[in-house]
Amino acid sequence: MGDATADSGLDELHSAAPAFIHTVDASTLQLRRAAVALAALGGVAKVEGSTPEKSLPEKSQSSDAHPHQQQHQKEQQHSRGAMAGQQRYLRYIVFALVAIILLFFISSSSSVPSPQWPTTKGDKSQSVVDPNAPAAPATEKESTATTPNPGTQLPPATAKGDRMNATFVTLARNSDVWEIAESIRHVEDRFNRKFNYDWVFLNDDDFNDEFIKVTSALVSGKTKYGKIPKEHWSFPEWIDQDKAAKVRQEMKEKKIIYGDSISYRHMCRYESGFFFRHPLMMDYEWYWRVEPSVKLFCDIEYDTFKFMAENKKKYSFTLSLYEYVETIPTLWDAVKNFTSTYPQHVVEGNSMKWLSDDDGKTYNHCHFWSNFEIGNLNWLRSDAYIDYFTSLDHAGGFFYERWGDAPVHSIAAALMLKKEEIHFFNDIAYYHVPFTHCPTGEQYRLDHKCSCNPKDNFDWNGYSCTARFYEVNGMDKPAGYEKEQ
Repeated sequence: MGDATADSGLDELHSAAPAFIHTVDASTLQLRRAAVALAALGGVAKVEGSTPEKSLPEKSQSSDAHPHQQQHQKEQQHSRGAMAGQQRYLRYIVFALVAIILLFFISSSSSVPSPQWPTTKGDKSQSVVDPNAPAAPATEKESTATTPNPGTQLPPATAKGDRMNATFVTLARNSDVWEIAESIRHVEDRFNRKFNYDWVFLNDDDFNDEFIKVTSALVSGKTKYGKIPKEHWSFPEWIDQDKAAKVRQEMKEKKIIYGDSISYRHMCRYESGFFFRHPLMMDYEWYWRVEPSVKLFCDIEYDTFKFMAENKKKYSFTLSLYEYVETIPTLWDAVKNFTSTYPQHVVEGNSMKWLSDDDGKTYNHCHFWSNFEIGNLNWLRSDAYIDYFTSLDHAGGFFYERWGDAPVHSIAAALMLKKEEIHFFNDIAYYHVPFTHCPTGEQYRLDHKCSCNPKDNFDWNGYSCTARFYEVNGMDKPAGYEKEQ
């Protein structure tokens, strides 16, 4: 009875199963048969166990019952009780046996490979099950979810073409190592990783091992480390030390930035007249000045040095502004003294209108911010510029006032270079605290992966001299500049 019930239940289960049930092997089929048999047996046991056995009603033992009859009834009751007990024990044994067989098949079925899932055809949005699709072949190694980039899709490691005889140059101290490291990363990531230009580091002291290790590891080109000669970083013999000290105290009381600093004055004098004459710099024709803690916000896809040479440019900038008047009260007087002494060094077609509103009588204080410069070293080494610097140096304004190298370079470029020899790099996004040059033109910023906020652009601010540069040179302002005013 139990086997018939099990076969009948299996047939019903088999007819209701999906088409891929035929893929199971013999052991899985036996497992299902055992499970159904166990379910059937459990049902029978439940029915039989839940129905109490009926015994014959006992007659009351009256005084007139025959003794032999009473004895016979007792024997029948005992026999039926024993038979019921044997059947109950037999059911328990069979149930336990089937349970053991079922557990055996469950444990052995874990080693059976699972069947392949049905494959689909057609568009992913309308998948159709294909029951006849062959199973996917097994592979020794599972495929990864990452798609590698073919080498053809990666940018070239370095740009093609010849390099210019150029270098980056930085004036820094050992304590500036992490600030200059930040600047190097910006320059390398945005430009020099493609061109691998050299980098010259200059210091008024010896560079320590940490500075050399950190910077040389970051620069893609060769790194060179030079010490500034003492005569280029000290008071010249013609400077009155007492007078210079008094000026520093007065500027300190007026809270003029760097007004009481001696080292800042040495730096401005050195950048104005000596860095390009250092023995390490004599190997190069072009320079790009980089200071600690500066940032570049856009990719630069072309060689800026080659651009300067091919377009006959000798000086360039990204930011321009008005100088702090109290730091240069007599600078223009010293410049006019130079031009009257060396009129041959003032070229025709210069940018005097950018410097002065009255044809040179007074100075409007506009200057290119020289912490960023790309320029020609041969021009700085020319007789015209050397005469210019020497004249200013003997005037004493680097120490008796606080002349900066920015107005010194700017005035020289505006007077001794033709207008077309000075270039504004609108496309080089640059930051030096506290000012930002962010290229005007949304499409350019998108194409060159710029990260600067155009609202921070200083160019069209009222304190900037860049708009004047456009006007003096007859240039159209970049499209969209009105939105940044």
